[in-house]
Amino acid sequence: MVQPEPEAVDLGVLLTCLRGTIDRLELEFAQYAAEFEKDEGYSYEGYDTAADWIRFNCHMNSHAVWNSLAVGAQLARLPQSVEAMRAQEIGYAHLATLGRTAEAVGKVFDETQLLPLAKKFSPGKFHHKVQHYRHSLDAKAYNDGQERLAEERSLRIGTAQDGCLLISGVLDPVGGATVRNALEPLARPSGAHDHRSREQRLADALVEFFSAGKPANLQVTATIETLKGLAGSAAGEMEFSLPLSSASVQRVACDCSVTRVLLNQDSLTIDVGRATPKIHSSLRKALNLRDRYCQWPRCERSAHYCDGHHLQHWIRGGPTDLDNLVLLCKRHHRMVHEGGWQLIRTDEREVIVIAPTITFGLPRGPD
Repeated sequence: MVQPEPEAVDLGVLLTCLRGTIDRLELEFAQYAAEFEKDEGYSYEGYDTAADWIRFNCHMNSHAVWNSLAVGAQLARLPQSVEAMRAQEIGYAHLATLGRTAEAVGKVFDETQLLPLAKKFSPGKFHHKVQHYRHSLDAKAYNDGQERLAEERSLRIGTAQDGCLLISGVLDPVGGATVRNALEPLARPSGAHDHRSREQRLADALVEFFSAGKPANLQVTATIETLKGLAGSAAGEMEFSLPLSSASVQRVACDCSVTRVLLNQDSLTIDVGRATPKIHSSLRKALNLRDRYCQWPRCERSAHYCDGHHLQHWIRGGPTDLDNLVLLCKRHHRMVHEGGWQLIRTDEREVIVIAPTITFGLPRGPD
C-alpha cells in the first residue's frame, strides 16, 4: 500500500507563528525582568544593577536587556500596544521602541499617537518616526540628547604589526551622515565584474575620497635598485608606513608628486629632489577629457577618482605624455602594479588586460 506523501510545510506561516510565540515570551520575560529589578536581589550577588545580572546570567547583550527592562516598567502605559502585539498587529520590536520612548519622555507619553504608526511601519522605520514625535514634545531635550552624542565622538588610529592602519570610532548622527553621504556613492560596485565585499568597497571608498583624484604628496626613500625592481634590492621607505615593496613604490610613483631620496648601497644619500614624471595639471585635464573614466574594461569609476597610469613606467623610460597614459581607478591600478596584470593599448586605442597567469608560447627547453 502506497503511503501518501506528507503535505509540504508552509515556511512562511511557520516563521510567522514562531515569531508570535517568541514575541509573547519576550513580553513575559520583560514582566519578570521588571519585577526582578524592583526586588534588588541582584545586589546580594555583587551586581550593581539588574541589567548587569541579566546580561551575564541570561546571556544577552545590553541593548536587549534595556529593552526588556523598559517594556516591563512601562507596561501599565502600553495596554493597547500589548493587545496589538498579542494580535500580531505589531511585533515585540515595536513594543520595545514604545517602552523606551515612554521611559524617555515621561508623563507626556501617549501611546494612542504612536500605535497607528507602529501598525503601519516596520520596526526600523517606526523608530525613525518616533524621533519626530520626541522632538515635537520637547525640542530642547531632543537637542540636548544630540549634543551628548556629539560629545561622545571619537576616532582612534593605530598601526598593526603588519603595517595596516587600524581605524575605529564613533561619530554623532550629523557627522556620521556626512561621512556616509561622501562614501556611499564611491562604495557602489564599479561594474558587473566587481566582486569586492561591501566592507572592501567602503575601505576603498575611504581612500578614494581622501585622495579625490589628486596625486598624493609622499616622500619615498629608496635605492635606485628598488625603483627599478631589481632582485636583491631593499624595500622602499615611506612616512607612516612599514617598508614597501618595489611594486608598491612604482605604483605610488606612477601618478604622484614624489620627493625622491636616492641612496647608495651604504645607505648614504646621493640625491634629493623632485621626481620629473609628475602629471602636470594641463596634461591631467586632457587625460580626464579623453578617458573620462577608468579604462579597465567594464569599470565605471569616474576620472575624478582615478590615477594616471604610465603604460610604460617612467622608471623604464616611458614618457609622461598622453599616448603613454591611461586612467585607472585605485583598485585596478593596484592590480597592475602589485597584482601583476598587464595593460596593452592596441592600434585602435582599445585597452586590453592580460591576467598574470596568462603566458604566450611554449616554455624553453634545456639547451
